Amino acid sequence: MTKLKLGPLADDKPVKVTVEIPASLHRDLTAYADALGRANGQTIADPLKLIVPMLQRFIATDRAFAKTRTRSKTQPDVAGAERSG
Repeated sequence: MTKLKLGPLADDKPVKVTVEIPASLHRDLTAYADALGRANGQTIADPLKLIVPMLQRFIATDRAFAKTRTRSKTQPDVAGAERSG
């Protein structure tokens, strides 16, 4: 079986969020939830619970975003330095 990018879902306190997604994306999430459930031996009753771990995984593995974050942390606040000078 192909290794999926997501692993088992953490049992975490739910937070309610309202978002509209296309029906095709909902079908894909449902199919992914089924595949993930089979791969990890768990039942995923609500495929929308995949959205947060998918977004977290996406952000964590986006190299360009990581470089941007690293760059912004290492560069001094030039505007702030000019104001205080």
